[in-house]
Amino acid sequence: MLVMKPAIKPNPSVPRASATAQAKAKATDSGDTRKQRSDGAEARSRLLLAALRLFAEKGFAKTSTRDIAQAAGVNLAAIKYYFGDKAGLYRVVFSEPLGTACQGVDLSNPALSLRDVLRIFFEDFVAPLKHGDVVQLAVRMHFREMLEPTGLWMEEIDNHIKPSHAGLVAVLLRHLDLSKADDDVHRLAFSLAGLALQLFICQDVIDAIRPKLINTPTAVDQWASRLVDYGEAMVAMEIARRQTLASPAAASLKKTKRS
Repeated sequence: MLVMKPAIKPNPSVPRASATAQAKAKATDSGDTRKQRSDGAEARSRLLLAALRLFAEKGFAKTSTRDIAQAAGVNLAAIKYYFGDKAGLYRVVFSEPLGTACQGVDLSNPALSLRDVLRIFFEDFVAPLKHGDVVQLAVRMHFREMLEPTGLWMEEIDNHIKPSHAGLVAVLLRHLDLSKADDDVHRLAFSLAGLALQLFICQDVIDAIRPKLINTPTAVDQWASRLVDYGEAMVAMEIARRQTLASPAAASLKKTKRS
């Protein structure tokens, strides 16, 4: 049976809060909410950094959620709250520090010049290097994922690396005036990416030989600018090589060799 509850009427004997008091209370609630959000973001960041260090050092299987929570100085339940479980945390740690090269950028946009494309590509690629030690830990974690695969590396290749490579190939086809990519176009695309990739792989070597080349955001930006120059030179050489092969003299020489 349904019971109708009487409406709650204000008690005249209870004084109502003034408008000023209500405003102060609202401001306090708003401040508490901002503080909670700030504390939550800090806890999440500490978990990510602690997990990155441990996963890079020990791998996924040998790292426990308890170890991560203890290293981060947060409650164990925070991992479930922010990431669901250890696998979810591992997935976020694997991808967040390095990001994805040229994510959301259409490199095949015909409005972009070759230099514009290379600038976007290289600046985006090397940007994580500005985060210092964090990116080195991320690289080590990626290497460990290759040695002790959980499946994330293949996902990274399929979902991010392949599309990025395809976008770069499309740019090269346009500037090489080709309709279909041959092996040399793919070689050139891999070589261009390799210019930036070697900075991540050889970071320890660079630090030992010439640390000033990579130890500040300004230095990273300057290196990205040089990579654009090197990339343009590589494309120019490939264009010249193909033009030489297509020249009448080259065709005649090729015909002579066949005969």
